Amino acid sequence: MDILELTPLVEALIFAADGPIRAERMAEALDVPHAEIVSALDALEADYADHPRGFFLQQVAGGYQLRTRPEYADYLRKLGHSRPFRFSRPALETLAIIAYRQPVTRAEIEYLRGVDSGSVLKTLLEKRLLRILGKKDVPGKPMIYGTTREFLELFGLPDLAALPTLREFSELVPDQDNGGGDVLPLLVDEDILSDDSAGESQDILSEYE
Repeated sequence: MDILELTPLVEALIFAADGPIRAERMAEALDVPHAEIVSALDALEADYADHPRGFFLQQVAGGYQLRTRPEYADYLRKLGHSRPFRFSRPALETLAIIAYRQPVTRAEIEYLRGVDSGSVLKTLLEKRLLRILGKKDVPGKPMIYGTTREFLELFGLPDLAALPTLREFSELVPDQDNGGGDVLPLLVDEDILSDDSAGESQDILSEYE
């Protein structure tokens, strides 16, 4: 298929998808080689760079998605009357621990936080930012937790390997309001979460496939 014909088709698939769509899925839908999809994606990115629009193409959660530009967020909120996604301090702290140490049990989370985390885990599970990966092979068989594709999508990450440094983590929180009282940015203590814990998350990268 000619690149001029393929590129708008790829754009249409990305636009119509209800979430990030993988290049492999697009190749299957259009019955073309994966390499041609990649070329079309490159062409789209080049076109958007040369002719800026109100949206951009982003690789996120293992796929591709069209996203509105962050600088237009205030206007879009007025249109949709939507509120920004907000994290409480306990939720952000718990999410950070799980993101960097997954797979992790509730007991391990509570050991690091020093407080009960049951209600926070329940909320993050309901928001589909966490999921239960199974049970740990130790006495009691506690459940182990990890992040989801929705977590990657919310934070604009292509995969777990793209997790930021611990000091950068809170800067990724969408529309965080520094004046929100009980909703504050959190810089996770690096004495609590060691840098090598991020490497542990690579073991479950395949879980998103």
